[in-house]
Amino acid sequence: MRCEVVAIGTELLLGQILDTNSAWIGEHLAAAGIDAHFQTKVGDNQARMVQALRIALSRSEAVIVCGGLGPTQDDITREAIAEVMNVPLERDQAVVARIRSMFEARGRTMSENNKRQADVPRGAVVIPQTRGTAPGLICPVGKKVVYAVPGVPYEMQDMLERAVLPDLTARAGTRSTIVSRVLRTWGLAESALAELVGPRLDALDAAGSNPTIAFLASGIEGIKVRVTAKAEDRDAALGLLEAEEAELRAILGSYVFGVDDDTMETAVGVLLEEQCLTLGLAESMTGGLVASRLVNVAGSSAWFRGSVVSYASEVKFDVLGVPEGPVVCEEAAAAMAEGARKVLGADVGLSVTGVAGPAEQDGQPVGTAYFGIALDDDTQVVHARLFGDRERIRQYAAISLLDALRRRLLARA
Repeated sequence: MRCEVVAIGTELLLGQILDTNSAWIGEHLAAAGIDAHFQTKVGDNQARMVQALRIALSRSEAVIVCGGLGPTQDDITREAIAEVMNVPLERDQAVVARIRSMFEARGRTMSENNKRQADVPRGAVVIPQTRGTAPGLICPVGKKVVYAVPGVPYEMQDMLERAVLPDLTARAGTRSTIVSRVLRTWGLAESALAELVGPRLDALDAAGSNPTIAFLASGIEGIKVRVTAKAEDRDAALGLLEAEEAELRAILGSYVFGVDDDTMETAVGVLLEEQCLTLGLAESMTGGLVASRLVNVAGSSAWFRGSVVSYASEVKFDVLGVPEGPVVCEEAAAAMAEGARKVLGADVGLSVTGVAGPAEQDGQPVGTAYFGIALDDDTQVVHARLFGDRERIRQYAAISLLDALRRRLLARA
């Protein structure tokens, strides 16, 4: 069974409110094994709402309409659905009584406008409201169905779990589960990543495309590889995911730094803890961005000693012991890492120096970066060229520095 989501509200189109409801519904449809190929937003205009509903019903067996069930004149979801069903609206006095009792329980008087919320398309079934005044609706349209739920998130979520999803799965006849997992990568362009994974994609296509693989470019956080599997139950679906993750890790190797919500800094923290190492940091071009990321990791005080934000050259010379001279170079990065390790009493010294812009420095072009790693009596420096505006260069430098440390720790393990 295919189910679409139609989110109602001009405020969604204007960007005044983010459509988090569609994302929540999509996630729960997938968990129930219901395919969802389209999501639509439409403003508070009956003609356009009717058009959106008819298009959705032309390509899906079920539609969930979210929003437009309030008491004001622009809440016209009921009218739009009735037009699609080609039936009149009928006022349900039992719903009116329920709404009135909710107001009375709060010591308030129900407005006449609230009676509009009891208008039900003929032939529809009311989903009783428990968290707000708006009831939901289950509306048959031939052999298909339209569900109407409120736009208030906690009201919508209650109705989805209590009434809509059980009805959908019963109509589908068979129960299945769709689950996803995201592998997070750093160090490859999207085109290069796709080329590496290409043969695996071809093999999955030949076998029926379950699981499926998709690439999600995430800017300064790298490229995500999403794996989605569908099976009769969650355990079977997870088995497919785990097998595919093993295949992809064999292809991508150390380019994969985490799964789902993992970050580069959590990956680094795990490796430092496993190897019983502490970290001291010296930042120049990133100006504290790396330290900020590290302290966001719960428990980082166990391995992160601190940071010297040596933005001025004099701080590099006087605090970190960098020899006077150019500060955007391999020698300066090495001295900064060694100075951070000494000053902060850490096992690992990590440093970054470079040119974020707007102009070159020490004869080095904008985007130049040097990463120093002092570990086990061996100091290594990685040279990188980063691209973008000043802010993106600084952000790229922060995650690239952490990735350089991650790879050094992986090689040491």
